[in-house]
Amino acid sequence: MESQSLSVKRAQVEFHNFASMGEPERALRVYREENQRRGAIIADHLDYIGTMTPFLEVGANAGHTSYMLVNDFGAGGFALDISADALRHGRSLMESWQMPKAPVRVAGDALNLPFRDNSLRFVMTYQTLSQFLDLDAVFSEVKRVLAPGGVFLFAEEPIKRMVTMGLYRCGYYETMKPWERWLYDRGLLGFLVKDVIGANQEESFGIRQNHTMGLAEWRSLILKYFEDPRYRIFIPQRGWGERVVARAGRRIDRFGSDWVPARLLGGTLAALCRKPGGETSRAGTMERFEQYLRCPDCNGALGREADETLRCAACGYEAAHEGGVYTLIRSAERKELYPGDRADVIDFSLPGHEARLLEGWEPLEGVFGNKYRWIREKAVARLETVSAVPQRLRVRGFAHERCFGQGEPVRVNAVVNGKALETWTLDRSGLFILEADLPAATSYTVEISATPRWQMPPDERQLSVHISMLRIVARD
Repeated sequence: MESQSLSVKRAQVEFHNFASMGEPERALRVYREENQRRGAIIADHLDYIGTMTPFLEVGANAGHTSYMLVNDFGAGGFALDISADALRHGRSLMESWQMPKAPVRVAGDALNLPFRDNSLRFVMTYQTLSQFLDLDAVFSEVKRVLAPGGVFLFAEEPIKRMVTMGLYRCGYYETMKPWERWLYDRGLLGFLVKDVIGANQEESFGIRQNHTMGLAEWRSLILKYFEDPRYRIFIPQRGWGERVVARAGRRIDRFGSDWVPARLLGGTLAALCRKPGGETSRAGTMERFEQYLRCPDCNGALGREADETLRCAACGYEAAHEGGVYTLIRSAERKELYPGDRADVIDFSLPGHEARLLEGWEPLEGVFGNKYRWIREKAVARLETVSAVPQRLRVRGFAHERCFGQGEPVRVNAVVNGKALETWTLDRSGLFILEADLPAATSYTVEISATPRWQMPPDERQLSVHISMLRIVARD
């Protein structure tokens, strides 16, 4: 089983950019709440964790939890995420939260961690493991980079729910339909939907989710690679419906614990586990942090030069210190995940994208990471292929809730090189990703239109949806 395809990694880069920077005020609030939860777990288990320097956070997003570890716990280490731009957003965290210290930020792949064997004391990850179909591959990498006796903490990972009809995936609360919110507030919606409420957003981006892990499966996986685990289970009790089942589950459980309620209702799991072997209490140092890294192409040692560039003496791989982030991803994947200003991509957050826009686009709006243009009756752009493999058109946009109050279905249409490509019907407001196979060609004139049209006084424009990215991608 392939743990993550290149298309999923590409979707993660896009999603983490948007999630970190698209709504900065909301992101800061969420990050603060997450750090309160995560900091409490770490503080409660300091006796178990012991020395944390050097640490690694996998799937760090903007790195907010790594900043907490550096500034509040006095540890030193690395924040790793596949999205370099999400990590660069950490600079605004330092300003907003007045934090003087930062982790070393590395754009990297959890399936090929750019760290030497047995080099780290503490590895943590949150809301990340469920994005891998083959969890063995991730656990194997974490065990490889941990020093003997080192600790792996993962948290906020979904537990498979047994008591549900599994009818469909539902979005986050703010994108729910009125009847879904009514059921959610009473603790009843979870009995209808499959997977985790909110997973629909990641799925719509193209991030495949793994919600097959029950408590027994998590325990079996942990004991395959680690020892001496500690667990904390968090049960959903969003309304009377889930509270009733949780109480009944505790009565059934022979120890009166949360294990039976977790099997019935799902929830999330936090676990701490230790790599077998001797325990090293002496902390490492971060002055020469490159000593813990390795080349993502050949696994050779990386040296750090006067301009802060990392370079592999064995194969010549280079990673510049760009905006405070090192990108340590295999060369072939790095070219695809970070194409820059390329003929097959129109990312409205990048300067120079206007060169490939034709007619029908409103002025640029939004903030970095979420810049967009409303489309008029018909918006036209031009893309060119850079690869001979079969291609797909990928459209990222946003449908305002007013789209759905006009008494007719919300539809987005794509015409390519004068021929109809696809018509999509949207079922809810919010962010959307649309894809369709393209016919073979060297260049494409893409026309996007949407209905219904509506107004938001005092703005006199006729609006429909707005678009933040057009891209040609390889078919899986």
